[in-house]
Amino acid sequence: MHEHIFVEYGGPSAEAFHPGPLHDEILGSCINYIERLKTFKVSTVVDPTTIDLGRNVLLMAEIASRTGCAIICATGIYNPAAYVRMRERLGGDSNAVAELFIRELTEGIDDTGIKAGIIKVVTGGTKITTAEYELLRVAARAAVETGAPIITHTEGVRGDEQQEILTDAGVPAERIVIGHSCLSRNFDYHMRIVQNGSYLAFDRFGMPGMSDEVRASSLVKLIDAGCASRLMVSHDSVWYWVGGPTIGAGAYKNWVPTNFFERIIPMLRYNGVSDEQIETILCENPHRFFSGKKTPPLR
Repeated sequence: MHEHIFVEYGGPSAEAFHPGPLHDEILGSCINYIERLKTFKVSTVVDPTTIDLGRNVLLMAEIASRTGCAIICATGIYNPAAYVRMRERLGGDSNAVAELFIRELTEGIDDTGIKAGIIKVVTGGTKITTAEYELLRVAARAAVETGAPIITHTEGVRGDEQQEILTDAGVPAERIVIGHSCLSRNFDYHMRIVQNGSYLAFDRFGMPGMSDEVRASSLVKLIDAGCASRLMVSHDSVWYWVGGPTIGAGAYKNWVPTNFFERIIPMLRYNGVSDEQIETILCENPHRFFSGKKTPPLR
C-alpha cells in the first residue's frame, strides 16, 4: 500500500527519464523487487510519490508493462513549500492546485494519459501549518469531485486532525488512510482514528529508527482489539533513491518490500494473529479502500 519506486528531491533528472545507464539501472532494480513481490502473490503496488519528489509515471508504466504488476500512482505534493511555489506559479489560487490534482486524476498526468489513482497529502510533527491546512483542503476538494481516495504522511501524530479536516471538507472517512501510524505507540490515538472510520497504515516495516518488533506489537494490539478491518501494511521503501540510502544493505537490510512477508507475518502468527486476519489486512482492506466501500464494524 505504500512503496516508492523512484525518488529524487526536486524532480527526476533527465538521465532517469531517457534510455541510458542510469535508466537501465533503475529499471533493473525495480523490476527485481516486483518479481520478488510476485512470489508472494502481490499483483498491485501503490506508489504515492508526489509531484515534487520525482514522480516518474513513464518509468512506472514501463515496469508495470514488463512485470504484469499494476502500479497505482498518485497526485499531490509532499513539501508545503513546494505547494506554496506551485500555488503561486498557478496564479496564487489554491483552487488552481485542486484543478491540477483533478486533471491528473481524471485526464492524465502531463501528456502521458496515465491517470493518478490516489491523492497524497502531508503534515509534520508540530501543529498543522497554514500551508498544510490549505493543502489538506485542496486534496479534499479533489477527492470530493473525483471520488479518489487519500493517503497521508504523518510523523506519528496529527493523523486524527488530518482526518477531521478532510471529513469536515466532505471526504468520507473510509476513503482516508492515515500514513505512518506505526510511528506512534499511542493506542488511544490509533483507536480515535479507526473508530471514526478511517484506516491506519503501519507502513514503515524494516525502516531504521524503530524495531519491527515494536511495530508488530502495536499492530497485534489493534488486531486483538477488533481493528483488523481498518489496517494497512507496507514499508515506505524507496527502490531507487537518488542521493538517498541503498535499501537491502547495512542498517537498511530489512527495508525492502518483501520484509512483511518474510519476517513480519511469522511474528504476527507467533502472537496469535490468524491467516484470515492477515488476509483481511493484505487483500480485503486495500480492495475495499479503492472500491469505495464502507468499512465494516469493528469486531
